[in-house]
Amino acid sequence: MAKEVKMKDIAEKLNVSTMTVSKALSGKPGVSDTLRERIKILALEMGYVLPKTEKPENKKSYNIGVLLAEFYTEKYVTFYWKLYQKINMLAVKQNCFAMLEILSGEDEKNLTEPKLLCEKKVDGLLVLGYIESDYLKMLDNCSSIPIVYIDFYDDKIHEDSVISNSFYGTYQITDYLFSKGHKEIAFVGTLFSTKSITDRFLGYEKAMIEHGQKIREEWIIADREEEREKYASLTLPDEMPTAFVCNCDLTASLLIKNLQEKGYKVPEDISVVGYDDYLYPELSNVGITSYGVNMELMATKGIEILINKLEGLPYQKGLHIIDGYLIERESVLDRN
Repeated sequence: MAKEVKMKDIAEKLNVSTMTVSKALSGKPGVSDTLRERIKILALEMGYVLPKTEKPENKKSYNIGVLLAEFYTEKYVTFYWKLYQKINMLAVKQNCFAMLEILSGEDEKNLTEPKLLCEKKVDGLLVLGYIESDYLKMLDNCSSIPIVYIDFYDDKIHEDSVISNSFYGTYQITDYLFSKGHKEIAFVGTLFSTKSITDRFLGYEKAMIEHGQKIREEWIIADREEEREKYASLTLPDEMPTAFVCNCDLTASLLIKNLQEKGYKVPEDISVVGYDDYLYPELSNVGITSYGVNMELMATKGIEILINKLEGLPYQKGLHIIDGYLIERESVLDRN
């Protein structure tokens, strides 16, 4: 049986008093908005349950819809399944129920309203992973329920979004390669196919510029065909770099397989890093150094924002960026 989480456990994690935690969770004054938000997120993440005497009156249970494009359910693309599982688990802890609908490519193209909305089955909606702007506009126009985007944002539509720190994460992992003695570094990802890939390229670009390295056009390698439709065959450059920064771990896995088929050894000949910290063991026999996405915190934040919107509570609106972490594995050679 899992140990019951107490206020003092939350207080110890944040190095604050138990009284501060109590005030934050019960909505009492005396705690800054920033600290209150940190306490509420950590409490939700740890599975803390308010005692009956401290629960807000008229606490409601909500049905939360999760909309996921069919593309993300295809072979190998399982990162979002894991993220959905996190959302589902955290929703239950909030006495809510998560309902998943897979949006087919045809329905997305034809701007067909999700059944979850048509049949009025949900109180709020989490859109998981990038969906075309025209479809998002349709959702915005036809829906009267609150919506939160998870793992993407759209400049044209001003909805609340929760994303990982793509720019800084890829900057950090590219800078890590420089610390290991690499200077000739390529980027693998189709620019402008999604905003997250573009942000990751810009993080890579910042690290390259800061280290005085020119970005070679032939070292920017596409990994998918038109937008997100399908992953493309990776075309290796004639003159090889010493390392590749990949926009996701799936691409990193496919690249490693490609390199090995052409006789290169990873990391002895070529180093490879990815993004997500989501490994594909059936594809790669090398552990991939990666910038990890904090799925649990992203899911926690998304649910918190949605519930606050449903209950009319104050919250920080706009784009919420969640930092991740660097994970070192064996795909990088230290050249120092």
